[in-house]
Amino acid sequence: MSSSKPIVSRSTAVCLVGGAPIADDAISAVFSHVSGFVGVDGGANHLLRAGIAPLYVIGDLDSLSDQARATFDDRLCHVSEQSTTDFEKALVRVDAPLLLCIGFTGGRMDHILSVLNVMAQHAQRAIVLIDDHDVSFVARQGQTVFQATEATRISIMPIAAATVTATGLVWNFSDTLMTPDGFTSPSNAAVGGDVAIETDGPVLVTLPRALLPTALQAASRAE
Repeated sequence: MSSSKPIVSRSTAVCLVGGAPIADDAISAVFSHVSGFVGVDGGANHLLRAGIAPLYVIGDLDSLSDQARATFDDRLCHVSEQSTTDFEKALVRVDAPLLLCIGFTGGRMDHILSVLNVMAQHAQRAIVLIDDHDVSFVARQGQTVFQATEATRISIMPIAAATVTATGLVWNFSDTLMTPDGFTSPSNAAVGGDVAIETDGPVLVTLPRALLPTALQAASRAE
């Protein structure tokens, strides 16, 4: 099965699990927020160890263990083409209003950069990356508002050109052009209360992992 049409369709959040190293509690930390899991190539190995049956396993499957391949044989979606990454192969085949993604930000730098590239291309999707320390999402076009206590670390990093206004921070800025090779705002911080980010392009907002519920709400594209 290799169609690029969605093979998983849910009206609630789904978790994509990639093959990069993950913390022991990574899957349990998102369990209550999602209605199912999709293994992205070697990410199915993590699901096997956690005793979780994925909705599907999607990718070129070159990193799938023999045990995971045999266990999940009836739910494999093999996509052999190499013009897209496994992350994008899964992304375009899962239809859900919100995607939580673990196992994509550890390991090799080129893999991390390719994930950000895909997120820039699919900035209209609500996608939240989760690792041991952080949660990251692409702010919706227009305005995103969320609450954060004083001194909460907030990073705003462009993954393509964007004109951005950000308030509620120690270092606010207004109608400022942000580019990956120009102005960025890493390690900014909240002053306490509402944080508002208005943008016309894709910027990655990163918060401490303890603010996962805040990130999920802020990432949502629902009006």
